[in-house]
Amino acid sequence: MTDETDEWSASALSVRETLRDAIDAGSAPDSQARLAVATVAGVEGSAYRRPGAKRLLDPAADSRDDPLAALAERALADGPVCETFDLTGQDESLGLGLGYNGVVDVLVEPADESFRPALERLAEGERVALLTVVGGGHPDAEIGVRAVVCEDGASVPATDARPALPDDLLAEIRERASEFAAAGRSEVLRVETERGTAEISVDGLEPVPELLVFGGDGDVRPVARFASEAGFRVTVAVPQDGRDGPEEVPSAHEVVATRPPELAEVVSRSADTYAVLMSHDFAADRLALTSLLATDVPYVGVMGPRKRFEEMRADLAEAGVQLTGEDAERIATPVGLDLGGGDPTQIALSVVAEALAVSNGRKGGRLVHGEEPIHPRSELE
Repeated sequence: MTDETDEWSASALSVRETLRDAIDAGSAPDSQARLAVATVAGVEGSAYRRPGAKRLLDPAADSRDDPLAALAERALADGPVCETFDLTGQDESLGLGLGYNGVVDVLVEPADESFRPALERLAEGERVALLTVVGGGHPDAEIGVRAVVCEDGASVPATDARPALPDDLLAEIRERASEFAAAGRSEVLRVETERGTAEISVDGLEPVPELLVFGGDGDVRPVARFASEAGFRVTVAVPQDGRDGPEEVPSAHEVVATRPPELAEVVSRSADTYAVLMSHDFAADRLALTSLLATDVPYVGVMGPRKRFEEMRADLAEAGVQLTGEDAERIATPVGLDLGGGDPTQIALSVVAEALAVSNGRKGGRLVHGEEPIHPRSELE
């Protein structure tokens, strides 16, 4: 299912693809292939995983010594369950891959149709919040009752797989849920109404970022590999310029051939796409850059030294294309973070690290020099 050394290490893209496959398989007649989903709902103190982290559980394959495997069996038999694990001062065998010195609430639930509305909207580039009751005393809100709220506050029609979140609770939490959807934040909120109180896991989910790599040489392979492992959905666009592209890019989710002026046509979700131009052909990169600047792509890394880009800027100006201040903010050249080293693998790591930092709204500096929390936290922490 996942990396044996860390069951929580699968990327959001991998988890969502496997979850979607499990839902499809589970809807087939007489299906016995059922998975459970474990989500970190809340954390007090220290933990390696923050709220929203997910792990897929297969009771038939996971270790019998894993406490979450037993919870998965319960969830598949009787419905969702939320369990609190006190990881302070306990032995390593009970670490659950979540770290120590913290108290962690874990929601374990069947991989059922109630996830599908959120997965479909994420695939379309929308941001959503998955709302799940994890406790409290509301008469119509047992653990597992669910709703999906979009970034604009609209709620998504529920499926028959789970009871819908009662209207009084949804009315109270809708605004906060839309904020969590927009920010990709996850936390448990306590919601009080005249009819009762409920503790609701509000899991803000963002679309998987896309990395578009424009190039036809072998150095696209390490970029694609690092990007895929970092959680990007990777598309390699090979220039149609008469040269042979790489025979294969195993880590890429898609390899396409395109003319440089038409590179923008490869972009499906511009707001979530981060592009790297590394064709090593001056004219091809210039045409590709012009094409991408007509989109809302927030980041375009251009391989090569500053002098090369200044020549490219001059050529663009001569052709009547003036780069705006907003364009300058989007263009990163030389591409990558200053990690040192110059072999293809080191350069690839530098490139992907910068794209990842930008996608996460970070500058990519050394953590030792920072004063803010490593991971973003809600105002409730």
